Amino acid sequence: MSPTQLDAVVVGSGPNGLAAALVLARAGMNVEVFEGAPTPGGGCRTAELTLPGFRHDTCSTIQSMASLSPFFREFEEVLTRRHVRLRVPDVALAHPLDGDRAAVLTTDLDATAQQLGVDAATYAKLMKPLLENAPALAASILAPLRRPPTAPVTMMRFGVRGVLPATRLAKQFKTEEARALMAGLCGHSMLPLEDSLTSAIGLFLAVTAHAGGWPVIEGGSNVLVDALVDELEELGARVNVARPISHLSQLPSARAVLFDTSAPAMVRIVGDRLSSRYRAGVARFQRGPGVFKVDWALSGPVPWRNADCRRAGTVHVGGTFEEIARSESEVGLGRHAERPFCLVVQASVADVARAPSGQHTLWAYCHVPNGSTLDMTTTIEEQIERFAPGFRDVILARTSTSNALAEQHNPNYLGGDITGGAGTLRQMVFRPTVQWNPYRTGAKGIYLCSASTPPGGGVHGMCGWGAAHTVLRDLKRHD
Repeated sequence: MSPTQLDAVVVGSGPNGLAAALVLARAGMNVEVFEGAPTPGGGCRTAELTLPGFRHDTCSTIQSMASLSPFFREFEEVLTRRHVRLRVPDVALAHPLDGDRAAVLTTDLDATAQQLGVDAATYAKLMKPLLENAPALAASILAPLRRPPTAPVTMMRFGVRGVLPATRLAKQFKTEEARALMAGLCGHSMLPLEDSLTSAIGLFLAVTAHAGGWPVIEGGSNVLVDALVDELEELGARVNVARPISHLSQLPSARAVLFDTSAPAMVRIVGDRLSSRYRAGVARFQRGPGVFKVDWALSGPVPWRNADCRRAGTVHVGGTFEEIARSESEVGLGRHAERPFCLVVQASVADVARAPSGQHTLWAYCHVPNGSTLDMTTTIEEQIERFAPGFRDVILARTSTSNALAEQHNPNYLGGDITGGAGTLRQMVFRPTVQWNPYRTGAKGIYLCSASTPPGGGVHGMCGWGAAHTVLRDLKRHD
């Protein structure tokens, strides 16, 4: 190797890019990272979006994978040493229904089951076998689905139910509360609830909530990014910001180049070094829906009718299973739902550092067709007001983020898609295209490590972790 040549260059500094760089740097590789934005982090940034003193996460807040992701478990000592503190809300998830009812999910499986009434035994029977072997289950789910599972028996139990549409899963339950809880969890798939694999998303998120309580990072999600960047720099790696890359010639010579970008962006940068077959496969890669997000600065807590909702880090707003299924089906058909399913996050319930004393931050988003230009601010606020009368009275300021603004902030969010590509059954197995190893591109030394590879969207670092281990194997073979 030339003395001026790097072992690896990473383009993009989202959680997956930083994870890839860390794995490589810890293995003794000479690594450099290039980020187009003024600050690192991708979807893990924090800013005063509304008023001074109110710290809002621009995308990711709830770190549902923090306790189970193999990457975070491997680097847990780093986060502890760098004072990354997880704040766990009393209630991981609340799902209000009309009146003052709500389904509530906490780390206590038995307590969660008991409040579901006649569905208590069904819920406990469904979740307990998965939770008993949660770390191994997570290791299997967060790896490419073509690999042999770490825990085959647990994975088989999970897969038998997970491959089902959420509409089938919900038929096991009788109460509105249990059915609504499943709808909200499965709604994170950003797919119509009659689609295959939507149950898998819901079940796995329930496991993460029971195992880790869906924490937030004290001070904002950027604290996690800062810790990873500091660790990289201590290992001798360099993280460059405000350095957008549009062509390979802008990068220093390296044995491997890893892209924490969308698959189409990588194709534009790499060009003809990729085969026509690979480029055609990426061109067919289906985008997921977009999201319309609103951040609020609040003078006080959200006045939820249900008291448990006031203690929850996440609140799923959308009503009954049938209402949420209707909403997600509308989006799947390319239409805007009149009563959308909204994911609401109140980080300051668990982390008082997010807002001035006695005040709160809040954000919510709903799913919209990819590339949507419709302003959903009023619609989202009406949905929250439905379950929290007087909500508008505590709003001090708001900032709305459309699909176009989301893509402007993070070019990986094509058309507002925060998941790196639709999570359909085919695209979870072959992501972004038909390749045995999803991180290789077929071009020597060129790898993809973004959410456009398995396991897809979310702050887990596993796309970068998987790509980095592929690079290490390849470089070792060629040495």
